[in-house]
Amino acid sequence: MEELGEMKRFALLLCAEDSDYVKKKYGGYFGVFVRMLAEDGEIWDVFRVCSGHFPSDEEIGLYDGFVITGSCSDAHGNDAWILARALGGKVARAKSGWDIGIRTIHFSTSINTFANNVKLPARLSLIECHRDEVWELPSKVQVLASSDKTKVEMFKYGDHIMGVQGHPEYTKDILTHLIDRLLQRDDIEESYAIKGRDSVNENEPDREAWKQLCTGFLKGRL
Repeated sequence: MEELGEMKRFALLLCAEDSDYVKKKYGGYFGVFVRMLAEDGEIWDVFRVCSGHFPSDEEIGLYDGFVITGSCSDAHGNDAWILARALGGKVARAKSGWDIGIRTIHFSTSINTFANNVKLPARLSLIECHRDEVWELPSKVQVLASSDKTKVEMFKYGDHIMGVQGHPEYTKDILTHLIDRLLQRDDIEESYAIKGRDSVNENEPDREAWKQLCTGFLKGRL
C-alpha cells in the first residue's frame, strides 16, 4: 500500500451547481469526473469555486494537477475560473449560436507531437453544449483541434495547461437531461433541442479516446 505522502493528488475546481439528475445518478459532477479520470492510488478532492471555495496558496502546492469544469455562467463574464480569459484571450457569444449534441472534432497536425504516446485518429466525436467560444487566442497558445462549428475546440498553453471546449466527461444521458432543462428554462429554442436529441440518437462520442488523452495530459504521460 502506498504511503499517503507518495500518492498522487488531484483536485476538481467545480464551476457549476450539480443538477438533481447528476447528483442522484453519479453523485454530482465530481463523481462524473472521478469516473473518467481517477486511477488506483490517487487522492481526489473538490473545490466548489462556483460557491467561492478556492484552494488557498498553501493548498495549491499539495496537488499534482487541477481540472476545471465547465460552467453555466457566461464565458465572457467576470468569473475567476474562465480559462481562456484568465490566460489573456477574448471569449464571447458564438456567432453561429448554440452548439448542442455530438460533433466531430478535427485535430491539427501538432497533435502528433503533443500526444506522441497516445495513438489518435485525425478526428474524434465529442459531446458539446455551449454558446460561447474563444474569439481571440491568448499569446503562446497553440490550437490543437477545431470543428466546422468552432475554430478553437482544444488548445494548450505550454506543457501544463490544456483546454477543451466540449465535454469529454459527459455521457449521452447527461446531455439529454441537460437539453430538457435548458428547454424548460427557455434557454434554448425547440429547434436546438431537436437537433441535439437527434445528434445523441445518431452518434456515439469517443469517450475512451478522450479519457486516454485527458488522463495522459493530466498525469504527464503524453
